Formats: sequence, structure tokens, C-alpha cells
Amino acid sequence: MSATELFASATPAGPDAGSPLIAFVALLYLAVYFVRWRRCRNEPHTRSPSGLRLLAFAAGCVLLAMALGPPLDSLAEKSATMHMVQHVVLLDLVPILLLLGLTKTLLRPATRKLHSIEKHAGFLATPIFAVVLYCGLMYAWHVPILYDAALRHAGVHALEHTTLLMAGLLYWWHLLSPVRARYRLAGTGPAIYMASTKILVAMLGIVLVFSPVALYAYSGGFLGMDRLTDQRVAGIVMGTEQTVVMGIAFAILFVRMLSDSEKRQLQAEAREGQPVK
Repeated sequence: MSATELFASATPAGPDAGSPLIAFVALLYLAVYFVRWRRCRNEPHTRSPSGLRLLAFAAGCVLLAMALGPPLDSLAEKSATMHMVQHVVLLDLVPILLLLGLTKTLLRPATRKLHSIEKHAGFLATPIFAVVLYCGLMYAWHVPILYDAALRHAGVHALEHTTLLMAGLLYWWHLLSPVRARYRLAGTGPAIYMASTKILVAMLGIVLVFSPVALYAYSGGFLGMDRLTDQRVAGIVMGTEQTVVMGIAFAILFVRMLSDSEKRQLQAEAREGQPVK
């Protein structure tokens, strides 16, 4: 099958009413962010957000529109592999980029209210809940009856995407938040937080790879793959993405941990009146 035939077979025959809405919402997010970014850049005596922050947020918005719009969304209705690509983009890539675009200055005055919100949210604001939600939703939406319901019903499909994106934002907030959280991950906390989640989700990918039967109601035929092969490739995509993201995150967390340790040592030496080398 040629690329043209593949694209044609994956594109709905009629106009996709949801695609313009998705693009509009992503553009609206970016416009609101840009206005706030420009205002912060022009404020005196503040730490201005960099152009890289703007680039990261813009990339997150573009990736969100691409994940939920054609041709990927149409391909995801025909292929477990493309459906899995949607999932990992919504759970990890989009939240990471959007949160990297934020700074404490950009979030003002909401930064003053976050601790109050976290206090009232209780367990829902803890890292433990974020792990449970992230892993729980990933497993739940891959139960065949729910997975197939999302394929058949647009409303269920939209709910699936919304909950996965919310879970991803909450999960990565505890690692990438520019605001000091009430329930802060310190020491080896970030490493344990990351490892527990990624290993649990990667195990789901292993189940999909080694399942002896096709679990989902796809018609098959995507890129010449039958349903079982397509499912196994989807499992490989899930496991690979989780491993790569975990590896990159571990490297960044390690560098951050060394930097924080050095800062604490310098501060301790300064308090004790020792010369700083």
C-alpha cells in the first residue's frame, strides 16, 4: 500500500467536525500563553521567561493538535500502534512540553493559591495519587471492553483522551512544577516516583507484546500487519517510550540532584564561615 492510499484509507469520508475545534483550542491556549509571556517579558524587576519556554509551550500545543487531529486520530481508529502513539503523546510528551513552558512568574498570582488548593485537595494532590491515577488509567483503558468502547463511540474516545491528558499533567507536575509544591519530592523521591510508574506501565506493554491472541476489535491491515502483529508493535511502542522517557528523566534528575547538593554544601559552608573553594 502506498503512502497516498494509506492516508486516504485513514481519512474520514466526511468532514471531521472535531478537528477544527481541537486546532482552535490549541491555538487559544497558545494565544493566552503568548499574551502572558509578553507581559512578563515587559515587567521590570522580574525574571523574564525565556524564548525557550515559549518554544516548549508552543510545541506542546502543536503536538496536542496533531495527536487529536487528522491523520493520526483517524489512523488510531484502525491501528493499535497509532492508538498507542496517541496515548504516550497525551500522557508524557504534551504534558512535559506544556509544563516546561511554565515559570513561577508566568503562573502569578495563581502561585499564591496553589498551597491552599493542595491542602484542600488532600490525598488527590499527593505524588502517590498521581502514580495511581497514571498507571490505573493506562491499565483501565487497555481493558478490552473499554478499549473497544473507545473505538466505537466518539464520546468514550474523547473521555479516554481527556483523562489520559489530565493524568499526564498531574503526574509530570510533581516533577516539573516551577512552584514549590506542598508535597515535594526530595532526595531519592523523584527517582522512586519515576521508576515505579514507568516499570508498571512497561509491564503492560510486555503483556501486549506476548499475548497469544489479539485483544482489540481492529479490522487489521494497517501497513500490512494483522491484528496480533499490530498489537505487539503497539506494546513495543509503549515499552520503548516508557524506557526512553525514564532514562532521559533519570539523567536530568541526577544532574539536578548534584546541583542541589552542591548548593546546599556551599550554603552550609557560608553559614559556618568557612572559605568557599
